[in-house]
Amino acid sequence: MSERILEVKDLHVSFDIDAGEVQAVRGVDFYLNKGETLAIVGESGSGKSVTTKAITKLFQGDTGRIKQGEINFLGEDLGAKSEQELVKLRGKEISMIFQDPMTSLNPTMKIGKQVMEPLIKHKNYNKADAKKRAIEILELVGLPNPQQRFNAYPHQFSGGQRQRIVIATALACEPKVLIADEPTTALDVTMQAQILDLMKSLQDKIDTSIIFITHDLGVVANIADRVAVMYGGQMIETGDINEIFYDPKHPYTWGLLSSMPDLTTGTDTELIAIPGTPPDLLHPPKGDAFASRSQYALDVDFKEAPPWFQVSPTHYVKSWLLDERAPKVEPPTMVQQRMRDMPNNYAKPKQVERVSFNGQS
Repeated sequence: MSERILEVKDLHVSFDIDAGEVQAVRGVDFYLNKGETLAIVGESGSGKSVTTKAITKLFQGDTGRIKQGEINFLGEDLGAKSEQELVKLRGKEISMIFQDPMTSLNPTMKIGKQVMEPLIKHKNYNKADAKKRAIEILELVGLPNPQQRFNAYPHQFSGGQRQRIVIATALACEPKVLIADEPTTALDVTMQAQILDLMKSLQDKIDTSIIFITHDLGVVANIADRVAVMYGGQMIETGDINEIFYDPKHPYTWGLLSSMPDLTTGTDTELIAIPGTPPDLLHPPKGDAFASRSQYALDVDFKEAPPWFQVSPTHYVKSWLLDERAPKVEPPTMVQQRMRDMPNNYAKPKQVERVSFNGQS
């Protein structure tokens, strides 16, 4: 079994605003092993970014707070650490890449200096060594002529090049965990593919674990080992990449997959949009949060939150449809066309209390 880097157990995050308490994350569990990529997928407002910001308490001092739960990083509970301790951790052990590179880079500071900064701060490099290492890293991320462009400013680069500089800065200290929050959203399709390939090759070189946040399931197909689907501040399905793509069980995952074309999608195939909008987490819905938008909703979905069901050693689903008393329903046509038999599936789903951390990596 791989070395466990991070475990998040029963995480609840709330934001106190004038109107009341926004329950942005409501009981999330996941783990991350060494050298692995976990993709967290969901619509805007599903709680993906808040979940990962909670790992290093990046919303601290704001209205956000961790209500309950544990965040174990290499055996230490990050929730109990002070801001000073977390500052030493951010950038060194856990790094983040954000959506828009222009907001991550200081527009008044030369890019070379920005890549050098974490090396001097966290690794105690002197300026000469930091510059040498920064040029090596910029070369590694595929920035052309890093030596000549070391003293250039962020506005002198294209969007894709800026994102490469952000990746270089994030990976300068060879962190154990890299959190990538929709790093390809602001880029065109060709550049997206290049950045994803770059992240995958760098992961192998420096043996880092990645949490990849996205709303686009198509992006995760080539990069992720495991996928966690979030909706309404909760995880509703989690499994390895093949289980989520070729044997999804939750109607929300069906909806995400049905709205995504692939190479087999013909011109006569209708892409299905998920109707409605995500729930208001100021007043979280009773029962299954997705029920009001789902054509597969049962009466019980509006009254009681569904339990977890374990489909295989690694595949967990939070849906009443897997209860043996539920009627048998057929997924949308696009999902059915992709379906494959999974060799590790149990004969029938087992109801469990929560996602197990002792499953296979």
